[in-house]
Amino acid sequence: MPKFQTTRSVRHAPDQMFDLVADVEKYPEFLPLCQRLEVRSSRERDGKTLLVADMTVAYKMVRETFTSQVLLNREARQIDVKYVDGPFRYLDNRWTFEPRGDGGCEVGFDIDYEFKSRTLGLLMGSMFDYAFRRFATAFETRADAIYGPDTVALR
Repeated sequence: MPKFQTTRSVRHAPDQMFDLVADVEKYPEFLPLCQRLEVRSSRERDGKTLLVADMTVAYKMVRETFTSQVLLNREARQIDVKYVDGPFRYLDNRWTFEPRGDGGCEVGFDIDYEFKSRTLGLLMGSMFDYAFRRFATAFETRADAIYGPDTVALR
């Protein structure tokens, strides 16, 4: 069962990084393998937002779409992704955004998943591992492009 976990120290404020990760419809513009992302529904309750979204990932001749629930919890500085439907047996993903004293933050990314099909797991597994390892860099590069490379001075 593949699992990947990383923490990155970035120059951007926790709210900025939260907003960047929460803007899921922009993922196809910069995220490895993400070909399409469509939000099916969005509802707010108790200061949290729950999205249901379809994400299509593609690599060479393989193209798969899966549905997930994305819980945006700004107060807790946390984003939780739960698998609903598609090629996985399960997929759990959590983002955390912890402030640093200098105005930047520590971004945590944790994902645990398993494909339903052993064949698809063998075919796409190593490619997914590679993509997940590049996710943190993709989000950091996107933050630099949107907020500027020296955002830490915002305190």
